[in-house]
Amino acid sequence: MAAPADAHEWVSFEDPDEDRTWLVDVTFLASSWTCIYGAGCNGVLTADAPELAQGCCSYGAHFADDADVERVRGAVGELLATEWQFREIGLRDGVFDTNGETTTTKLEQDACIFLNRPGFFGGVGCAFHLAAARLGVAHKTLKPDVCWQLPLRREDSVDDRGHVTSKVHEWRRIDWGEAGEEFAWWCTEAPEAFGGTEPVVISLADELRGLVGDKAYTRIRSYIEDRRRNPTLLPHPTVRRRKRSSG
Repeated sequence: MAAPADAHEWVSFEDPDEDRTWLVDVTFLASSWTCIYGAGCNGVLTADAPELAQGCCSYGAHFADDADVERVRGAVGELLATEWQFREIGLRDGVFDTNGETTTTKLEQDACIFLNRPGFFGGVGCAFHLAAARLGVAHKTLKPDVCWQLPLRREDSVDDRGHVTSKVHEWRRIDWGEAGEEFAWWCTEAPEAFGGTEPVVISLADELRGLVGDKAYTRIRSYIEDRRRNPTLLPHPTVRRRKRSSG
């Protein structure tokens, strides 16, 4: 029987150090997905807009918690004028918007205030990326959590005994809520984004370690490297659709 069109392969295992079960999306982490910002990314607006070079930064970043906000607040001071197009505005007017319990980065000219636009002399893209390269640190030490994690997502649920199940998977349209339904384009649905030279478990190793810790990452990587040697590994749905359409 053929697999459903949207089927993914998963693996679960118990954490040796915590009362936790890890549930991991093998299909995505074994895939060749790679970020194509600046190389075919159409952004997440209601119409394709590659010329804007906004990527997934059109709506500002939603912060996970107070610690996330404070880390970014501290990182703002690391940004130079050569790295941040809107530095003067951000330092003068602030970089956060708060609406009830939700805090986001402010928008400037219809996208995140930290996003440098085409034509900026310091370079297009995230100001924190430029600063991280200069400082020789991982960009996840400066950026909002959601920004360095994409397109990965970790969801934790706790049962009535206190046992935690942590699900690690690709960030899908549905994970954006109603806004995701309006995207004209989303990268994990785009065949052109599945042209990386390494599987996601390796290309996003630093991000995965940040999400699950070193021990769990080592187990996940070992398992996926073993599965990739097996011809029964289920390709990503986007790759399967591409093969069907080209066949």
